[in-house]
Amino acid sequence: MKQILLITDGCSNVGESPVMAAAHARQEGITVNVVGVVDYGTIGELGSREIADIAKAGGGISRIVGTPQLAQTIQMMTRKTVVQTIQQAVNKEVKKILGDGSLEELPPLQRSQVVTVVDELTETTPLRIALLIDASASMKPKLGAVEDAIRDLALSLEAREGKSEIAVFHFPGRSSSEEAMLDIDWTHNVSEVRSLFSKLKMRGATPTGPAIFKVIEHYRYDTLDEHRDRPTDDGYDEKEGMIGGYVV
Repeated sequence: MKQILLITDGCSNVGESPVMAAAHARQEGITVNVVGVVDYGTIGELGSREIADIAKAGGGISRIVGTPQLAQTIQMMTRKTVVQTIQQAVNKEVKKILGDGSLEELPPLQRSQVVTVVDELTETTPLRIALLIDASASMKPKLGAVEDAIRDLALSLEAREGKSEIAVFHFPGRSSSEEAMLDIDWTHNVSEVRSLFSKLKMRGATPTGPAIFKVIEHYRYDTLDEHRDRPTDDGYDEKEGMIGGYVV
């Protein structure tokens, strides 16, 4: 299960449309979720609309929050999108079995069993999250809250039963020609994220679209991605996106 979690205050201003980039991600099986970080409870109308449009195009969800709620929001969004993806897969299998029927039409006992499976898979399904952090100049006052939120996210991923991998990017990169910079490559040791923030330098413009494309490319070509073509021991095949052994 693949996600991009974009943390930004909106209003990209360099390169390709981030909405188009998110749509490309969705075509490649990558969900794009967006957290809009707001100071003093306000955000420009343009930035707010962009945040919502990116998430919609990427098949994900968006939230606009103040810095005090950031850590809780990021954890909630990660769990919610995992649940939604698994529910979609379960519903697809149920539809194959019931034809035009739906999950709601199952007898109460069977429906309860399916819900239990969804809850279990939420904790056990292999998960990959690419964090994409807006490090433009306007985000500098929010960096402390972002740091706390990502450290909390790392703790919650460590507590999962399933395999969790994380990669971290920030944008813009070190130069005007570098749309995004890879800070941490795919790792199971999510505690590495906690040492990230001493490396971040807030600067320049906001090339959100090019940064999303950079993460898509990394998902596509990274050398640690071979396991997604193999079924895991719990019956979940990441390539097919379904838990065929559970719904019969």
